Amino acid sequence: MDFKRVFLIVLDSLGIGDAPDAKDFNDEGANTLSSILSSKDKVEIPNLVKLGFGNFAKDERYHNPNYVGITAKLQEQSLGKDTMTGHWEFMGVETTKPFITFTETGFPKELIDELEAKTGYKVIGNKAASGTEILDELGPRQMETKELIVYTSADSVLQIAAHEDVIPLDELYRCCEIAREITMKPEWLLGRVIARPYVGEPGNLKRTSNRHDYALCPPHDTVLDHLKDKGYETISVGKIYDIFDGKGLSESNKSTSNEHGMEQTIEMAKSRDFTGLCFVNLVDFDALYGHRRDALGYAQCLESFDKQLGQLIDVMTDNDLLIITADHGNDPNFTGTDHTRELVPFVAYFKELEEGADLGNVYSFASIGATIAKNFDVKLPDIGNVMFDWVDEEDYVEHDHDH
Repeated sequence: MDFKRVFLIVLDSLGIGDAPDAKDFNDEGANTLSSILSSKDKVEIPNLVKLGFGNFAKDERYHNPNYVGITAKLQEQSLGKDTMTGHWEFMGVETTKPFITFTETGFPKELIDELEAKTGYKVIGNKAASGTEILDELGPRQMETKELIVYTSADSVLQIAAHEDVIPLDELYRCCEIAREITMKPEWLLGRVIARPYVGEPGNLKRTSNRHDYALCPPHDTVLDHLKDKGYETISVGKIYDIFDGKGLSESNKSTSNEHGMEQTIEMAKSRDFTGLCFVNLVDFDALYGHRRDALGYAQCLESFDKQLGQLIDVMTDNDLLIITADHGNDPNFTGTDHTRELVPFVAYFKELEEGADLGNVYSFASIGATIAKNFDVKLPDIGNVMFDWVDEEDYVEHDHDH
């Protein structure tokens, strides 16, 4: 059978152990999942365990011999371990040169000087920081001086924060467009520039929903384009639309949290009669817990997701396919605050699947895109392999997935 609706959910940063090439990234020994599960006596994730996700864990308490999902460990093909690289590869883009990051050093003086000269504003910050913490630190000063707060993260990104009452949105967007132009230079080529407006008073400053991303476009058409061109819906939940700069996507649904993103996805599964792909990113795992090295918070976030996963499964139809994966690792017990080069989980589930199957190690995140493309009979990506075809109630056909 062909699935009418595919729900692809990315648990942002939930890696399951260092990849074979982790040494090249100084990430040997990283294991995001192990760090999460060891943060408390027992992490309650019964729905994930039912689907076989717990079998990725070293802790045998989470293993389930009677799981009902199709599982695999996916290895990234691209050179990089950031959000954009991982998501682009899902849909068939191999990144052979990693996007530049400035996590450890901040941006070069030459870049900042050019930004100040062209925008007319002085810059403060210029370091890797949490978006909320840097507002607490520099927000009051920015409100007084009208400087721009510039900061980065472990991703290839330049973020500019300003109070909406001090620097109007149109002016902040103008500054970000200048930053985007500057960071198109090969030596400073960044994946994204993000406008981060905020409101409130010192001690109670909050980012607003007027965020705007200035992302690079994928270098060529992806599975999303092939789906959209054939008339299928390609629905974004969370930051998917920004990651692809809208390319190949028919609809954007911004979310304010993991919980909100899942609420949108559950409601879509319950009430939207669409044909195509619903592509979901749950960023809190990475932004709130991975980068902040909060293993216990990460575990509690995973427990919350598991509850909503149960609700999603309950409203799935016989014509739905659910895929759960991740885009990289971010081990909260590892050194530094950067992403970690890890294998990522693949778990697929549909109602007629009565027993689980393990596909082992699968090369290229693009195998997800290939499998989705095969389901909808559109052009397959140039990388990745179709992981399975659903034939009838009793079997599936495996394809070559060895590298």
